Amino acid sequence: MKKVTVLGAGSWGTALAMVLTENGHDTLIWSHREDQANEINERHTNEKYLPNIQLPEKLTATSDIKSAVEHGEILVFAVPTKAIREVAGQVMNYLDKKVLIVHVSKGIEPDTLKRISEILEETLDPRVVEDIVVLSGPSHAEEVVLHHPTTITAACANLRSAEKIQDLFMNHYFRVYTNTDVIGVELGGALKNVIALAAGISDGLNYGDNAKAALITRGLAEIARLGVRMGGNPFTFAGLTGMGDLIVTCTSVHSRNWKAGNMLGKGMKLDEVLENMGMVVEGVRTTKAAYQLAQKYDVSMPITTALYQVLFENKDPKDAVDELMHRLKKREIDYLQ
Repeated sequence: MKKVTVLGAGSWGTALAMVLTENGHDTLIWSHREDQANEINERHTNEKYLPNIQLPEKLTATSDIKSAVEHGEILVFAVPTKAIREVAGQVMNYLDKKVLIVHVSKGIEPDTLKRISEILEETLDPRVVEDIVVLSGPSHAEEVVLHHPTTITAACANLRSAEKIQDLFMNHYFRVYTNTDVIGVELGGALKNVIALAAGISDGLNYGDNAKAALITRGLAEIARLGVRMGGNPFTFAGLTGMGDLIVTCTSVHSRNWKAGNMLGKGMKLDEVLENMGMVVEGVRTTKAAYQLAQKYDVSMPITTALYQVLFENKDPKDAVDELMHRLKKREIDYLQ
């Protein structure tokens, strides 16, 4: 049995805390809201994020970050990308022992263009960090809590640390693979949200399955082009954290990014969409970061560029799709160069 703290009580953090509790670990979940922590402790529910789901009675919660940090020998960061740096800073105020860090968020910080593991490395003192492991893959919290079969990847340059997290989470419905390609896993998990927004726009415009299949396929080509340029393994993008996560996020009714894109395709403005969603849509911030990365590494990413223009330059979604279709002809296979 391990003592694990999950930092973040959204849908994914709560689902992972359930997995850990069911696996027999002493699991504490931290919420920045006292009322949410009280709900988990007293009613064993988290209705805002996982309606109609009963949480294990052994799963406990706190809104006290000090207690949360002191509890865990393993800390799981499950907060949105925009909160990673702030929460890591709070954690450092109370971290006086060596811990294994896991992060499950999917995004890139705009402007700094740092991946989440890089933000954590920058914010946390290396003297108290055993390792940083990325846990990512095609996984909707709404299905994990129902024990539907799910497979994800634990990635770390140190394979032994990845295997520790594999053992921590793996059970009969939650299968975990390992990978040493942290760059590829993080980029695949982040950039698929960009393509999911575009797929939602396509569906909102009623363009059908042909168009969405093209977006997913050519979107994967963009992700792989950038990922390989940044040092990722090309085979990672054909795996769970590349193709797998891209498929589920572009096609599922549970996908926030697809839902947000769908509203944009139907004519809503970005501010209206984000207000209507009520939860973080990681793909919006990541689109800005991906656009900046494409420029930095001189990588052709036409879908990302078109989406950036829709989100941040008020381009009409239909005009953006039409321009994508009217680009100059080219070969399909470009060997990721």
